[in-house]
Amino acid sequence: MERRRVVITGMGVVSPVGNSVDEAWDSVKNGKSGIGRVTLFDPSRLEVQIAGEVKNLDMEKYGISSRATRKMARFTKFALAASAQAISDSGYTKEELQKERTGVLLGCCIGGIDATSDGFKKLDDPAAGPSRLPPLTTPLMISNEAAANISIYYGIQGFSWTLGTACASGTDALGLATDVIRSGRCDVCITGGTEASITEFSIASFEVLQALSRGHNDEPQKASRPFDKDRNGFVLSEGSAIFILEELEHAKARGAKIYGEVAGFGSSNDAFHITAPLKDGSGAALAVKEALRDAGMKPEDIQYYNAHGTSTHANDCGETAMLKIAFGDYAKKLHISSTKSETGHLVGAAGAIEAMFCVKAIQDSFVPPTINLDNQDIEGGCDLNYTPNVGVKAEINAAASASLGFGGHNGCIIIKKYQD
Repeated sequence: MERRRVVITGMGVVSPVGNSVDEAWDSVKNGKSGIGRVTLFDPSRLEVQIAGEVKNLDMEKYGISSRATRKMARFTKFALAASAQAISDSGYTKEELQKERTGVLLGCCIGGIDATSDGFKKLDDPAAGPSRLPPLTTPLMISNEAAANISIYYGIQGFSWTLGTACASGTDALGLATDVIRSGRCDVCITGGTEASITEFSIASFEVLQALSRGHNDEPQKASRPFDKDRNGFVLSEGSAIFILEELEHAKARGAKIYGEVAGFGSSNDAFHITAPLKDGSGAALAVKEALRDAGMKPEDIQYYNAHGTSTHANDCGETAMLKIAFGDYAKKLHISSTKSETGHLVGAAGAIEAMFCVKAIQDSFVPPTINLDNQDIEGGCDLNYTPNVGVKAEINAAASASLGFGGHNGCIIIKKYQD
């Protein structure tokens, strides 16, 4: 029996580099950073006072009232806004989606940490205490809230799942959604990732872990510098990227526009350490090799690779080693870039927005740059073509994106140009 093919028929995004697909793509294409000083709270107690914040998000633009959003955590607002864009882009109405065999599958790592942090502040405040906790604290803080609210808002009664695999959550959600459609369990899936983890507690937690970029409070846009010799950590960011995935014949039957095809997915675990990746990249290479096998493709069939590229020494060196294992000698010819240099690290939404940039790279025949790559870390082993500072035109028929998360979680998605 021939395997069902899965295509992309809608996309939406809320991010530090723009609150629409076109705006976000234009920003990364032109090397425009979305990193700035923190405005969501007073960061003066922290050493790291920068992040990639979502700005100017108008929920009422998507028909979601301020009364409704007061009952949502920040990560849920992002997912609903990006979903509204993606659904509109796909040509579906709410009523039409309800009649389809539709599911919701989101990646989210941290969830409603803003609600959790606010709740603890009230709990510890002598003038407030336990009785002053907001009644919706529990549903706001759990990570399934975003997927549930999408289901509720659109009246979708199919499965509604949330996947948490740290920084690989968004990629794994796309891959699992693809497998679910292939299996015949549904015909349409709203999928992607969402995260809103910019709180004092979150930044402080990553800060003591020595994971965040330091010394750039006065030049935030210079902080995220993957594969650069002077990198010293990642930049915490937030946002959501949502896709409408659809079985090919189903999409064709309704005359949908098709952005591309999800060709392959692979997943693995380093089985090594709770935060550190395997230095030799062998664990992550398993995910990439599996994605290639699943797609029925050879390394040479991929023209562009969107790197996890966090701007930490361990990730950038390990990922480079992984690419040399997975792609062999062809790794030297591969176009590579890390759009985290512009967006920062969206954690559970990172893989989803980076997959979206792969779609746009294929569509525009353009490789976006890795900005701030002024002194490539050749001595440290980062010796591949990471597209420093200026994007390049290139014919791209297929692109891969990998995400490597705490706990050793690795995921890789391959998207290719649609051909009937």
